[in-house]
Amino acid sequence: MTEALLEVRGLAKSFGALRATDQVDLEVGAGETHAIIGPNGAGKTTLISQLAGDLRPDAGRIRFAGEDITALGAAKRSRKGFARSFQITSVYRDFTALDNVALAVQAHAGHSFRFWRAARSEPALRDPARRQLDEVGLGARADVLAANLAHGEQRQLEVAMALASRPRLLLLDEPMAGMGAEESQRMIAFLGTLKRRQAVILVEHDMDAVFTLADRISVLVYGRIIASGTPPEIRANPEVRAAYLGEGS
Repeated sequence: MTEALLEVRGLAKSFGALRATDQVDLEVGAGETHAIIGPNGAGKTTLISQLAGDLRPDAGRIRFAGEDITALGAAKRSRKGFARSFQITSVYRDFTALDNVALAVQAHAGHSFRFWRAARSEPALRDPARRQLDEVGLGARADVLAANLAHGEQRQLEVAMALASRPRLLLLDEPMAGMGAEESQRMIAFLGTLKRRQAVILVEHDMDAVFTLADRISVLVYGRIIASGTPPEIRANPEVRAAYLGEGS
């Protein structure tokens, strides 16, 4: 693997007696797509929330590009180069697709939202927003209200908004949740274009997507990573097959 962009050591988070993450170690290289898989309740979203800075860990360290960012909140991590999409689609439904991405460009540029009226006609915001929509395959839907986009298109829009901040690390929490087969294939094809040029942590239940996209996979069970390796290594791991892939050892 290339030199680690993200290093996680001993990350832990408990909610009462529940250990949501338990001594998690993780490394992600620049340009690597690293998938996190595991059964429901394994702690995947809790882990992503800790990486994004939305949830403070009880113990452990997070280093990004050689800097300890453990104490930084989500806003400061975003400025360092993190971007996140969520399990549940989070877009402004009464704005067009283009408006949504322009807002994300505006936020990354550090402008206040009170300048939004100007942003609606500002080429410095609209032009990169259009390019981002083109990249995710939504160029023809730029002027459609987000509420009127299909579910899969809304997921694509959310990814476009995350990428508008030009992140060094993109955290995707089940980007294909609720998608049909055709929508999922389009999203897989798009995410494949990010390989080698964008570091991605992908939490996803769609195993076809995971094994197609991932350079490396880590398997989380009851808050612990029980295996980490290439897709062939994970497929061949008897502990993973028994614990998650549903096969006997």
